Amino acid sequence: MIPTLVSALLGGLLLLAGIPKLRDRAGMLVAVQGYRLLPAPLERLVAAVLPVVEVALGALLVAGLGAPWTPLAASALFVVFFAGLAINLLRGRRELDCGCFAFAKAEGHAPRIGWFHAGRALVLAALAGGLAVVPGGYGPGFTPVGEQVLGLATAVLVVAAIAAAMTLRTIVNPGRRTVDSHLAQARQELRAASLARR
Repeated sequence: MIPTLVSALLGGLLLLAGIPKLRDRAGMLVAVQGYRLLPAPLERLVAAVLPVVEVALGALLVAGLGAPWTPLAASALFVVFFAGLAINLLRGRRELDCGCFAFAKAEGHAPRIGWFHAGRALVLAALAGGLAVVPGGYGPGFTPVGEQVLGLATAVLVVAAIAAAMTLRTIVNPGRRTVDSHLAQARQELRAASLARR
């Protein structure tokens, strides 16, 4: 069950990362250009191909298909992500959009990368690489159906929790004013108006 769970989790994360990029090609290009690692023609190619690769690998990993090649390809992709992040961090460039799951769109919110992002990519690469060497394989034909269903269901719950946390993060962000603080002036005006009516 563990290989199925890990495969489905990695696949879910890749789907969660790739699908929004398919819908925002301009944002994807800006994110790729922000890394300043590729010549302009390659930036456009990577921005066009990367979301498709993420979605395809994600779908294959969720389905447990293509082992060991699918997890090896995912591991290589995560290593490339790690390298891009690490190179920019070593250059002292932190003020750029990671482009990991979505693109920064909040007004006055400068996107930043950190070693957390690079470390996360490296951990994901190791997990995907580990799937490639699972003794006896995993997925349809290797893992009992009950274990596959349980692993997939658990992965769906975890990915859904991650998606909910990401959505919540856009609403509640540490270091930013809460929604209530934005409404404080209106609350005071309503209180004054209600007191004036008495």
